Amino acid sequence: MHGPAPSDWLLVALCATTGAYCLVRMRSSVEEQRRTAGDEALMGFGMAAMAVPAAVLTPPRWAWLVCAAVFGAAALRALWAARTCRHHLHHLVGAAAMFYMAVVMAGGTHSGLPVLTGALFAYFTGYVLWTGTRLMPAVVDAPEGGTRTVGWGDHPELALACRLSMGIGMLAMLLTL
Repeated sequence: MHGPAPSDWLLVALCATTGAYCLVRMRSSVEEQRRTAGDEALMGFGMAAMAVPAAVLTPPRWAWLVCAAVFGAAALRALWAARTCRHHLHHLVGAAAMFYMAVVMAGGTHSGLPVLTGALFAYFTGYVLWTGTRLMPAVVDAPEGGTRTVGWGDHPELALACRLSMGIGMLAMLLTL
């Protein structure tokens, strides 16, 4: 899952920054936003760890198996949470993709099943395009009678930007698999 070193480091920075902001989003006063932000922070930091250039760190097989176990558990948790919130279906696909990539890396082949990799690539391409269109500015009426204080964890446009950047990161990781 490694490409040229500069692009690997950019991917590490993008994913780690996204994971860090997701930790900040966990301070939201809304429980579902905190839970979603926690899932996305795990994904961001996991993607950052998996994207570290092989020239700097070549994890042993057991490390990839630990990653597979963590993301397998995250996929099961997302499957359970999807009963009440449709957004967790995306977390399920993301965690399953991370599980798949960790299993491939643990096998030492560095090449996955073309059909599965292609299906995941198609899903994340569609997700990135769809999320990108949702970031387009829209006309919003200002509330009458004052302003509302919004905490760092309650900016939906920043949450969308985080999801978009993780989707782009997932595309980059799948492309090099």
